[in-house]
Amino acid sequence: MKRRDFLRRMGMAAAGVVAAPYILPSGRLFASTGARIANHVIVCLYAGGVRILESIQKADGNLMPAILSGSEAISQDIAPGMTPLPGSPLAQPLQVYGTLYKNFRFAEGPTGHYSAHTVALTGRYTTTDLNLREAPKFPTVFELYRKHSSPTKSALNAWWVSDSLGPYPALNYSSYPGYGSLYGANFIQPTSLISPGGYSGLGNMKSFTADQRAFRNTLRNFLDSNFSGQFNPNEIGITNGEPDSDRMRDFINTLFTNAANGQYNDPWSTGAGVMNNDMYNMFFAEEVIKEFQPELMVVNMQGVDVCHFDFTAYADNLRKADYAVARLWQTIQSTPGMANDTVLIVVPEHGRNFEPNTVLDSYGRYAIDHTAIDNGGDQMSREIFCLVVGPSGLVVQNQEINAVKGESIDIVPTVAKVLGFDIDIPAGVRPPGSFLGDAFV
Repeated sequence: MKRRDFLRRMGMAAAGVVAAPYILPSGRLFASTGARIANHVIVCLYAGGVRILESIQKADGNLMPAILSGSEAISQDIAPGMTPLPGSPLAQPLQVYGTLYKNFRFAEGPTGHYSAHTVALTGRYTTTDLNLREAPKFPTVFELYRKHSSPTKSALNAWWVSDSLGPYPALNYSSYPGYGSLYGANFIQPTSLISPGGYSGLGNMKSFTADQRAFRNTLRNFLDSNFSGQFNPNEIGITNGEPDSDRMRDFINTLFTNAANGQYNDPWSTGAGVMNNDMYNMFFAEEVIKEFQPELMVVNMQGVDVCHFDFTAYADNLRKADYAVARLWQTIQSTPGMANDTVLIVVPEHGRNFEPNTVLDSYGRYAIDHTAIDNGGDQMSREIFCLVVGPSGLVVQNQEINAVKGESIDIVPTVAKVLGFDIDIPAGVRPPGSFLGDAFV
């Protein structure tokens, strides 16, 4: 079934909550021969550029108390700009349930969001700025998983949940011979709701009152133009088989109906206007988890990227992302099939500079960019953290690794090892990074 036929069958009413430009075929070709550590891996790209000073070094107090050990503390000068949030849904900070690499590195290449996302999803550094309209040149983690894992699972087991549409759908699959769209993941962008003001995030849900027919037509044009701008709809592999299409259609219809009825205005009961795009992105990732129990999911957040012009908003969005990740782990542990059988990896795509720029926010703080030292910035833009969380019998609990250890290119090999398909990846395709073995029992 071609993409346009699939959208027509959905009646387009279903697509209002999640931009699902394509659903890929079921099945994989090769059975994995490696032993699995766990049956589910979720990678959370704590993205948008997170500086270690505000995260693991807690220079402004612990802005991430749901993830990092220590009571919440916020510098007095920016405290009035912080949004009141509920306490963490977890009994203990997330790092207690795993291993924290405090001196992780994005070691090479431009410290841009798209480049760094590409590194995280392919396990290979790039030394040049990438064309935002081109697929990666090497297979993504989704392709490697779907081509080299057991054939008994459908494509509904692989999900790429992205906050910003832009170029990120192109990170689903590569142009590498023998891989491509046939082995990609299901891509959704939860924050692509349409309001009378245009394409907006779910934070504007209360303005969702447009005429249903006009809404569908606008959405159809949006999806068509986005799809044709980045993908070839006639490319083999962009199809959907039964019965997955029916299940997906019903899932999206339910999300759309609930959104249209206002059920997602404040789904976490955080208070009116509190939830940002990152929080909504994580909420819909939770909905995917509860419905499909995917074996592989990558979900990103981008809210902290406001740091280019507003440091205080950056700090506030760090807190919101922190709360959202804790909610995600709570959902994993309360979902049958995922509880006690899931490894969660939390890692920024890159850091931010030590030196600020010249933009001053309303609380007297200078903004910060993320430019690599070889492009006029500084080394701190390459300094990040990585947290690996999982069941106590699989992941070393409450461990901090202070040595400079681990890089962005190690994420894909670690996912492959956990899901047991690492040894089935051909030598010429296998990413050059290493398994983060210190985090595992």
